[in-house]
Amino acid sequence: MPTDSSDQPKSTTLGELRASGYQSRPIKEEIRDNLILKLSRGEPLFPEVIGYEDTVIPQITNAILGCQDIIFLGERGQAKSRIVRSLTSLLDPYLPVVEGMEIPEDPFNPITKACRTLIQELGDSTPIGWLAREDRYGEKLATPDITIADIIGEVDPIKVAEGRYLSDELTLHYGLVPRMNKGIFAINELPDLAERIQVGLLNLLEERDVQIRGHKVRLPVDVFILATANPEDYTNRGRIITPLKDRYGAQIRTHYPEYIHQEIEIIEQEANVLELPDYTLNVPAYMKEIIAEVTHHARKSPDINQSSGVSVRASISNFEAMVANAFRRALVLNEAEVAPRISDLDYITASFQGKVEFESMEDGQEDKITTRIIQAATKAVFDHHHELQDLKVIADAFNDGLTIEIGEAVYAEDYEVIIDKIPGLAERITADTSASRASEVEFILEGLHLNKLLNKYAVSGRATYSG
Repeated sequence: MPTDSSDQPKSTTLGELRASGYQSRPIKEEIRDNLILKLSRGEPLFPEVIGYEDTVIPQITNAILGCQDIIFLGERGQAKSRIVRSLTSLLDPYLPVVEGMEIPEDPFNPITKACRTLIQELGDSTPIGWLAREDRYGEKLATPDITIADIIGEVDPIKVAEGRYLSDELTLHYGLVPRMNKGIFAINELPDLAERIQVGLLNLLEERDVQIRGHKVRLPVDVFILATANPEDYTNRGRIITPLKDRYGAQIRTHYPEYIHQEIEIIEQEANVLELPDYTLNVPAYMKEIIAEVTHHARKSPDINQSSGVSVRASISNFEAMVANAFRRALVLNEAEVAPRISDLDYITASFQGKVEFESMEDGQEDKITTRIIQAATKAVFDHHHELQDLKVIADAFNDGLTIEIGEAVYAEDYEVIIDKIPGLAERITADTSASRASEVEFILEGLHLNKLLNKYAVSGRATYSG
């Protein structure tokens, strides 16, 4: 049955721990038991991960229930690292370990000679420490320069100088995986790990032994192994040895948010938005939708390299840039309300282009592609919110010779004059405050332009609409 070690007395010796009735479990069983406990309580497994409730999370649940190691395959910005790090929530709050050891040691199942010797000498007086769950997680980004010493261990020349023999296990300095004994170890971008390191890792996980400088060490580490990889690299022949690939029990594909509202939820959760005491930020729903649509359109665009993906971070950065420009306008014009407008979208170009890879690198093409994607996203959102037939009277006014100039640095109150000047526009405005009303004016005019009902001439942050 699942247990919660937070209820365990904080024993200080092996004898006290034994008397408390504590029972050690393999790491995968511990994680599985705590998962069962969460499921039985109806608690969310990954409350900060959005859009995976019906796809990725059930697969993770099944893998953990099956006590399987997991590799996550997905493009950048698909919450792979966040999920991996969140799995620490399935560890016991505290774990008893033998104090003073180089690696975390289960008092009832020691794996190193040093720990076995200590317990043999001290018996029930062996000192016990308690390891917090956050200290039981380690990760490493796979790079070509990683060595066996980094991952598994190496002979410690200082210990040799002290008089120990090379064949003595006590001469070893342990690497990252043994130091995560009784914990979780994650390897990011697994295919970038050199083949010889993959072989060493395989031996440690499968055969429970490893050779270091010709010395064969029996090291039955108890580690929950996770990995992340880009699907293109992982499936490319020669990038990962087959036996190591076979070692992972579950191969789980992540994905980008399938729906606009999920992308918006992530933006609202993650965006770092400026907060000033004398200013009120109001971001119209359609402006959030446009930012999310920009990313979704980019993920379908043939002009964007889809193998490298378009991260959710693109949505977050674009939103932050748009809001930042709206704040800049409010600060310059001394307006208390901050509301992003269509004209602020010109300023997301820098953040967008820094998050994607373009298929064409010709001069000027990046700006043109970016503009097309932003316009397509804006039109999609506009068409969702408005029926062109309802705006016919507005378009007719421009066809009769009306001309309107707007801009990202125009005062919000000036838009009230525009609303009064355009027949039928006041009836289509739903916002209450001046800054939000200004934003809605730009949204309607731009939507009519993108539907080819208005002409637009734009230069230096200002735009003129005409029939």
